Amino acid sequence: MRIGELASTTGVSRRLLRYYEDQGLLHPARLANGYREYDDADVTAVRHIRALLTAGLPTAAIAGLLHCVRDEDGRTVPSPCPTMITKLRQERSRITETITRLRTSQQALDSFLATALLQTRPTPAESTPPRSREASAPAGDR
Repeated sequence: MRIGELASTTGVSRRLLRYYEDQGLLHPARLANGYREYDDADVTAVRHIRALLTAGLPTAAIAGLLHCVRDEDGRTVPSPCPTMITKLRQERSRITETITRLRTSQQALDSFLATALLQTRPTPAESTPPRSREASAPAGDR
């Protein structure tokens, strides 16, 4: 199958499929005219790549782990592979550290936002609309 058919079958754009190839994740055959030729194994590989990306793994990590996953009951599951557990633990640690940094950033932003909101609230004197001269004049002067 050609790249357009693979894109249609997998729901992944042609551009992204080319990127996967550039990253060493897909290895299509090349025809004499230079066209890429994909097979059913590439459909499965794309499904596995998408599952691993969803798990938060970068393409560099996926390149080393793609051979360690398989299909089971329509799911992508890890196969016994010496590097799989180690790499998954490393990636989980990396994601945990990122989440911690993001939470710290969120707390700092919340603090700045709260302070900014307090400074923009009108004081009670500012929040009372000024009375017109006519309304403030004694009744006999109107």
